[in-house]
Amino acid sequence: MKFVPDSLGRSVSGLVLRSRKHSPSLLLGAGVVSMVGSTVLACRATLKLEEVVAKFQNDQRAAIGVRELHPEEYSEQDRKRDVAVIYARGAGDIVKLYGPAVLLGGIGIVCLTKSHSILTQRNTALTAAYIAVDKAFDRYRERVVEKYGEEEDRYFRYGEEQIDIIDDETGKIVSTVRADVSLKPSGYARWFDEESSRNYTAPPMDEYNWIFIRNQQNWANDMLRARGHLFLNEAYSFLGLEHTSAGAIVGWIYDRHNDRGDNYVDFGCWGKDDGQPLDFFNGREHGILLDFNVDGPIWDLIDDRRGQS
Repeated sequence: MKFVPDSLGRSVSGLVLRSRKHSPSLLLGAGVVSMVGSTVLACRATLKLEEVVAKFQNDQRAAIGVRELHPEEYSEQDRKRDVAVIYARGAGDIVKLYGPAVLLGGIGIVCLTKSHSILTQRNTALTAAYIAVDKAFDRYRERVVEKYGEEEDRYFRYGEEQIDIIDDETGKIVSTVRADVSLKPSGYARWFDEESSRNYTAPPMDEYNWIFIRNQQNWANDMLRARGHLFLNEAYSFLGLEHTSAGAIVGWIYDRHNDRGDNYVDFGCWGKDDGQPLDFFNGREHGILLDFNVDGPIWDLIDDRRGQS
């Protein structure tokens, strides 16, 4: 026999799940409200503090006065005992005065701390998940390269289109396959062109773009070796490209114990064997496709590197 309908159970479960999902935001809001409330209560308590202190001082003076007027009936021991009671009562009054503010402030600190802890755990889990996916993708690409070659790997990653080029010497149309300009580059690849970068040099001086990119790659490697790390957004900045959210997390690490990356920065637009521009990557007229060999998320790698140094 069911006492709770299934629809009600699903609604409650969904509510609990949404609460868990948004718990960092809820805890952060509760923490901020609690800290503000604590400040307000502390200010209100301070306005009443003068009255409590005045009462405490009056009781002290009364105990001293009674001792001076009736030294035989009111001994020094009696006065000390009463002063102790006055101090205890005064401290109790102050605790009652500021207790709500302290309690609410403590609740705020707990909420803020718990919110930070949940976000840290989630970020750690997301980083671990990303690293696992990144490694699996790298192994997949290695198998593709091993079986079909690097050119096929590039075609699979970026898509392709067949275009016709007129040979200047023969005047004949030559068909070739280039990167599909209608598709957005995958991963961290970016187009370096007139639209995306203020540093792009338009024709007829567009050959200078290759010199500029080579110099920026050398500068990126110099910085990597000097600092030991480099974020992808920094490489984007060297080229005049806009930053991305992923670029603030992924990058390169330079370390002799680095087993995740290459220990160097490569913008991925030159052939590995001859060092010449890749036609496939340069298939877009007035544009160059850059593919960066990032090591992946490097925040954890930075900590590991510092721990070993």
